Amino acid sequence: MEIFSSRDAVHKYLLELRAAGKTIGFVPTMGALHAGHLSLIETARRQADIVVCSIFVNPTQFNDKSDLENYPRPVEEDIKKLKDAHCDIIFMPEVEEMYGKSESWHIELGDWDNILEGKIRPGHYQGVTQIVKKLFDIVQPDYAFFGQKDYQQFMIISQMVRMLHIPVQLIVCPIIRENDGLAMSSRNVRLSSEERENALALYRGLTKAAELFKTKSIDQIKNEVNAFLDSAPGIEPEYFEIYDAGNFKPITDKSAGSIIALVAARVGKIRIIDNMILKQG
Repeated sequence: MEIFSSRDAVHKYLLELRAAGKTIGFVPTMGALHAGHLSLIETARRQADIVVCSIFVNPTQFNDKSDLENYPRPVEEDIKKLKDAHCDIIFMPEVEEMYGKSESWHIELGDWDNILEGKIRPGHYQGVTQIVKKLFDIVQPDYAFFGQKDYQQFMIISQMVRMLHIPVQLIVCPIIRENDGLAMSSRNVRLSSEERENALALYRGLTKAAELFKTKSIDQIKNEVNAFLDSAPGIEPEYFEIYDAGNFKPITDKSAGSIIALVAARVGKIRIIDNMILKQG
């Protein structure tokens, strides 16, 4: 396994591999790796000849300074996990390597940047698209792998790839959950045992929505799940929505080809997001 901190060095190394006919699979992360990330590495290994994983806690996507400062950074553990997962290349740049002193970035995302996560975290997706574009330019992957848990992020990156005609195939991979259903997240380690138990309300709300979807209307599902979340101890619900999974628009009936339920809440000082496909397209 090769480890790089220089964007020029990793770019040159990958160009040589590509010239030798190798395909490149890319898994961008902010580190604090868990089984969800490692499942992306495993999928990438099946799809591509060479697997690259980046570890970079991107400051431009944080609108909460304390969240940036407290984001877990177990670097040595992450390296060991990636080595055990047979990742081929790790790219671990410093902030100064990725950003100059006076950079600006804006991509027109329309409504995508103003709903759900975009509304709650202003500027977040500008930061996400900025760093993903930089990483795509450096790695030039044939395939890039993202987790379904950040579904809105995946849809926005897909929009950017279309707008900028970036030659990469994006692949969304299923959510990996703990045995009790909690979606794996790097932030879960910051939950107390009581908060972790309370956080299960999000998964329970989603499974309730999936059950209700069989017999209830969209409005009935939203009303019942919102009532459940409002009464759940220890959480502050931010949203529960049901969207067309294809165009990421809210729906009022079940006619869409694929349908997804999305939820977010604060559990103590930690934000938790989750989602579940209610209808496959």
